[in-house]
Amino acid sequence: MSARRKTTVAVIFGGRSVEHDVSIVTGHQVMRAFDPERTDVVPVYIDRQGRWYTGEPLRELKNFQNEIISLKGVHSAILSPSTEHHGLIVNPTAGRFEKSEIIRLDAVFPTVHGTHGEDGTLQGLFELADIAYVGCRVLASALANDKVMTKITLSQQGVPIVDAVSFTRAEWLDAPDKVISHILHQLKYPMFVKPATLGSSIGISKVSDEVLLRTGIEMAANLDRRILVEQGVEKAIEINCSVMGHDDQIRASVLEQPVSWDQFLTYEDKYMRGSEGMKSAERLIPAPLSPEMTEEIRNLAVRAFRGIEGSGIARLDFLIQPDTSKIYLNEINTMPGSLAFYLWQEEGMSPRDVVYALVDAARDAQAEKRRNSYDYRTSLVELTAARGLKGAKGSKGGAKTITKPSG
Repeated sequence: MSARRKTTVAVIFGGRSVEHDVSIVTGHQVMRAFDPERTDVVPVYIDRQGRWYTGEPLRELKNFQNEIISLKGVHSAILSPSTEHHGLIVNPTAGRFEKSEIIRLDAVFPTVHGTHGEDGTLQGLFELADIAYVGCRVLASALANDKVMTKITLSQQGVPIVDAVSFTRAEWLDAPDKVISHILHQLKYPMFVKPATLGSSIGISKVSDEVLLRTGIEMAANLDRRILVEQGVEKAIEINCSVMGHDDQIRASVLEQPVSWDQFLTYEDKYMRGSEGMKSAERLIPAPLSPEMTEEIRNLAVRAFRGIEGSGIARLDFLIQPDTSKIYLNEINTMPGSLAFYLWQEEGMSPRDVVYALVDAARDAQAEKRRNSYDYRTSLVELTAARGLKGAKGSKGGAKTITKPSG
């Protein structure tokens, strides 16, 4: 019996995003989780300027303390959008003394957080290339990455969300006093100011007066063209839940309660307090909630994920108001830091189990997509060529409007 062919999976990390460093850590955690006997992992690093690289040195996290792209064995690369290549082109601009190489891929595992990675742009490239990829599709990625659109979408489906006001950077620069007046008319202190499309708590501030509100908006406006100001939930208990799967096969993880959320978990709280990212933060697992409330939050997590047409994996952050026990969905993270490995371990799944479950789901989704027909042929081109383009909109010989004389 012949040996089973190993699959080739590209793990993409880094990216032109303020969450670049978090993505590098997540990417290496994912690469470490794969079984080298079953899978050939191809590391793909996108630097802060958006340039793509691959090569063995990218597997070592310690190498990123220096200028990684200058190391021997690191080569420029691009993921070809052409279905002919179905993979990575190494040394795409090779000259006379070197040549390009194509690495065909069975699947792509993107671990790029935030802008240009978690927002649907990278997913669109995978769709063009016709390669299976882990995580949410284009629509769900774009929706969940945009806090404003997430609120609009889920509120229409009855998912409880926190009240908020959104506006653009242009509106703020043009009339800041008008924006402040509108916010204070709709919300009360404390509030949270957030860039609309960033994660990892970057650019988020809790404000309790107008001076801090203005400062928080200025900071957020430097990071995004749209800003969200949310009503703070007094003495809120944060509860996080991960979901995994696609279509009607979505399940929720155990719940966690970060215990250092008395103010708000900063980037440093989440990622700089230990060696394992989010896993190292102080938290209670399972969250000390009643069975009824636990089940309600898990059901809401699955419902919200389905509501954005989610697939793959995500972490959903909820807030509970202690006085009323009211639950609010705060955010959906479609590429959570550390891939929420620590939550799934409580469900009996190792990191290796998680990455293979996600790759299997990606390949299933790709097989389902390929059931669609994209080859629809008509005689339109031949007919138009025969008739000429005189009738095309905007052409000199286009249709003319005839005004009927009066009388």
